[in-house]
Amino acid sequence: MIDKFTLHPLENPVYVRANLATYEQDGVAKDWEVVEAYDSVAILLWHREHDAFVLVKQFRPAVYLNNQDGITVELCAGLVDKEALSFEEIAREEILEECGYDVPLATIERVTAFHTSVGFAGSRQTLYYAEVDEAMHVHQGGGIDQEQIEVIELPTAEAETFIYDESIAKTPGLMFAFLWWEKHRQG
Repeated sequence: MIDKFTLHPLENPVYVRANLATYEQDGVAKDWEVVEAYDSVAILLWHREHDAFVLVKQFRPAVYLNNQDGITVELCAGLVDKEALSFEEIAREEILEECGYDVPLATIERVTAFHTSVGFAGSRQTLYYAEVDEAMHVHQGGGIDQEQIEVIELPTAEAETFIYDESIAKTPGLMFAFLWWEKHRQG
């Protein structure tokens, strides 16, 4: 339950910086509000034994502004904020922290990369794919620190219905990942 939700000016940002971009386009002076944000990784996890996608459900304050619920269903994901680690290593770490699966690094497959929030941030997200099974399940997941992440499974047979269910807040990256899986992995 969310109570006392209030917006405040951002004074000492850790993960994003808001700026006003000024520029000329074809000789016309323009400006646009932009946010500098970290790039990220996202991982489509497929549970072989359950024939289900492993997803995360969590509260997102920005979504709360739009739907007064704020609960999203997403791919396992995380910021690229550790310079000493490769993107694949960050993906592996996120899978372990958020979902509780210890996935061998060599089995994490890069799918593609794309830009998100292009109207104001334009950060880049790299999508990965990994298969999991119960032998890899080492803890319940849920994230670290104060994260409150619920790990859920969505049977693959329900993926298309899920994509078109507008009552569920989800990301375009998740929907793309399901369509990629349908074309490249299923069958």
